[in-house]
Amino acid sequence: MFPDVIVDIAAALICFAATCHPVLVGVDTPRGEFQLIHYTTPDPGYGGDILSFKETKNYLYCIHRVIDVPGQKRLERLKSPDANRRNKITGGCINVDPKVYEQLVKCCYASKLIIK
Repeated sequence: MFPDVIVDIAAALICFAATCHPVLVGVDTPRGEFQLIHYTTPDPGYGGDILSFKETKNYLYCIHRVIDVPGQKRLERLKSPDANRRNKITGGCINVDPKVYEQLVKCCYASKLIIK
């Protein structure tokens, strides 16, 4: 059985395996309970794989490694202790540090995701 993964949007944190880590989230990051699904992707910007949690007609919401978007300073924002700097930056996906992503995949690739 895989442990739950919890994302607190207001605090801009992801918690799993008894630890919490900063994340980038967006205005459109959906709240609720979802099943994580591990996918490979040919898009090199995502590092080869993603953890999907919701799909609509026009969008795939997922957890993935932070990617550099010109002008958005995502790497800098991810390291900020200020949750406000980590909120409302993505298009709805949850961006994490690459090392955190690897830990997440190892323990929780098929977990329930709770976003509040």
